[in-house]
Amino acid sequence: MQIQGPPYPLHVISLFSIFLDGAGEQWMVGNGHATDLWQNCSTSLMGSVQHCFSSSANEWLQSVQATMILSIIFSVLSLFLFFCQLFTLTKGGRFYITGVFQILAGLCVMSAASIYTVRHPEWHFNSDGSYGFAYILAWVAFPLALLSGVIYVILRKRE
Repeated sequence: MQIQGPPYPLHVISLFSIFLDGAGEQWMVGNGHATDLWQNCSTSLMGSVQHCFSSSANEWLQSVQATMILSIIFSVLSLFLFFCQLFTLTKGGRFYITGVFQILAGLCVMSAASIYTVRHPEWHFNSDGSYGFAYILAWVAFPLALLSGVIYVILRKRE
């Protein structure tokens, strides 16, 4: 199987979305509250932030934070390895190392979003909130990272 065009635009899109997930400010929103992985904020009706508190020290939340950081590290490392392999691989070689690290990044995002999905009700003040853009973007970043990793594994170096 031969893939036309470089796969790194998909990689950059997934890296950008993974980074936004980790730093994103809205994993859960509703009733004047916006929570992310790092803090809980209450907002006024006009949208200005009134109070922000650090997130709790729950073990599950720390594991979500850690896996999101790991996914960013794996994705950046994978992009770096792609460019290194681009100049060092022989013609016809495959980008296995790059693909494996990108697949690991996708699996870390999936793990973080899964843990957050299961455990977030015990952390939030309100039960009638909705998921924010960073949470949804995490579920979009997961298949993007996985797809780019699979493409890297299949890809052969051309001249």
